[in-house]
Amino acid sequence: MRVKICGITQPEQGAAIAELGATALGFICVSASPRYVAIDRIVEICKALSLREAREIDRIGVFAKTSVEEICRVVEATPLTGVQLHSDESPEFCQGVRSRLPQVELIKALRIRSSQDLDRISDYCEVVDAVLLDAYDSRQLGGTGKTLNWESLQNFQFPCPWFLAGGLNPDNVTLALSQLNPDGIDLSSGVERSPGDKDMEKVKRLFEIINN
Repeated sequence: MRVKICGITQPEQGAAIAELGATALGFICVSASPRYVAIDRIVEICKALSLREAREIDRIGVFAKTSVEEICRVVEATPLTGVQLHSDESPEFCQGVRSRLPQVELIKALRIRSSQDLDRISDYCEVVDAVLLDAYDSRQLGGTGKTLNWESLQNFQFPCPWFLAGGLNPDNVTLALSQLNPDGIDLSSGVERSPGDKDMEKVKRLFEIINN
């Protein structure tokens, strides 16, 4: 199972999280976010990874309400290996990113309010590599700490690989994974002291739980 820790802002924390076992680091490329990191900071964090970690770990840039041109500019200037689209991007927009950046992994985040939102997943699976399900919040696009209704996902047949996000933390991840079998999980606020500052004890405990 893939484990993505999102909202990395500090080089030493990124390196430590990779060492603990994360398979992906997420970088918020949305300037309005308290977890925002600019191009030079992404480069600095990635340089802090060991050669082994740099080869093995996925490095995902998270974008929202961003043009295809700007996404391409950031990807071309950094060691990012993937792009996560976290707003209301259409399948056609995703296809535009795919056409311009065929070499990068493409993930589409969907904020789930009701079972009707799950019907949209199939629209994206033809043009992205994976979807990420996050909890809906009217004010924030992500990192809210809100959880999804896991029971509502139990009988859904996912047509492509998927990440479970939304309020996961070391205290509830076991319960979530006892009900669902995602291809990956994504955590941000659930392993933080404050936005962008990871609580390394929580991160360590998370991997101890997952690996036991």
